[in-house]
Amino acid sequence: MINRYSRPEISAVWTDENKFRVWLAIEKKACEAQAELGLIPQEVLTTILKKADFDLARIAEIEAETHHDVIAFLTSVAEFVGPESRYIHLGMTSSDVVDTALALMMKQAGEKLLDGLDGLSRALARRAHEHKWTRMMGRTHGVHAEPTTFGLKLALWYDEIGRQKERLVHGVTNISVGKISGAVGSYAHIDPFVECYICRELGLEPARIATQILQRDRHAEYMTVLALISGTLEKIAIEIRHLQRTEVREAEEFFASGQKGSSAMPHKRNPIITERVSGMARLMRGYALTAMENMALWHERDISHSSTERVIIPDSTILLDYMLYKMTDIIERLLVYPETMKKNMELTHGLIFSQQALLALAKKGVSREESYRMIQRNAMRAWQTGKEFKTLLLGDEDIAAFLSSAEIENCFDPHAHSRHIDQIFERVRLKGIDPDQ
Repeated sequence: MINRYSRPEISAVWTDENKFRVWLAIEKKACEAQAELGLIPQEVLTTILKKADFDLARIAEIEAETHHDVIAFLTSVAEFVGPESRYIHLGMTSSDVVDTALALMMKQAGEKLLDGLDGLSRALARRAHEHKWTRMMGRTHGVHAEPTTFGLKLALWYDEIGRQKERLVHGVTNISVGKISGAVGSYAHIDPFVECYICRELGLEPARIATQILQRDRHAEYMTVLALISGTLEKIAIEIRHLQRTEVREAEEFFASGQKGSSAMPHKRNPIITERVSGMARLMRGYALTAMENMALWHERDISHSSTERVIIPDSTILLDYMLYKMTDIIERLLVYPETMKKNMELTHGLIFSQQALLALAKKGVSREESYRMIQRNAMRAWQTGKEFKTLLLGDEDIAAFLSSAEIENCFDPHAHSRHIDQIFERVRLKGIDPDQ
């Protein structure tokens, strides 16, 4: 992932330095386990633990000749350890180290992404409480439907982020697995105790069964969850982009002093970050698809998956971390315009209360079909003429035969649409959350 979108906390997980540190930790733990089994003399273990290290430049130099990263790494380590290095990597295959290390790094990255989800959840909760009663137009098909509140919109996003966190916790758990079982997973040259020891020490679970590698359904699940999270971020981004349209302008991204929207048009205030999030979500879905393609490998292993994983796994975690960071900032500083929301609700001259009028007639014993016909003909007149919907209903003799003027007035009570908001907030578990935290 290009540096522009990399944040230090998560980028550090995918550096060569961290990768080789994890590889070295696995090799050291393997030597400790082998020593417990009596396969490595204690004095040799002491030397290995004391001297084992690596040199990044030297690894690169050796790999340029060998075209094998693990051999290059082991050769560099051997140069630090000396003759005792012959005990390192006993009975192991390259993927024992590489796959176990990859799982650990994916766990490390996943935990940082969980922190990012928590940050976004807090921002959404705070703004949801702030706008719990901020009335606005609810839209279906892009057309005015019935009133809602901006707080409900934010609460919906908060709830969905909560589900995504549950999915990521599950994905991180399923990827937190190591394998140290040899060339085809049969432990032909290494005791299963070594695997259990290493995994316990690194905070992983040993795979119940593997081939030369961990099975890629685990990685595909993890990557799919990241794509699903990005899909939620895109959903939020698209809503903000719609609300920022000039004809709507009910909310918009924060626009900083000195910020420029266009090289040609000085008036422009564009939703550039949310548009960026939308584009990045497309990339995330492509990464997830590649991870699914990686599940089907030849026999006990081929390497068609590894070349893609070197790109898609680091990039996807770095990219999602960036998306979470930017979306949290957008929510925290989102500009909201309640007066514009109120103005937009009045654009259709009261048509947004048509269902209340429909139900009022139904309660009087009028069939649904006849009620719908009477209300719709007045609604169409309001659309066509711009007259107030309430005025048209009050002047309709067929409706007057069933509803009094007071009953028609009651159909336009704006509070009818918000009487259950407290209950919804309780169900979403937003009740009691400190909006300032």
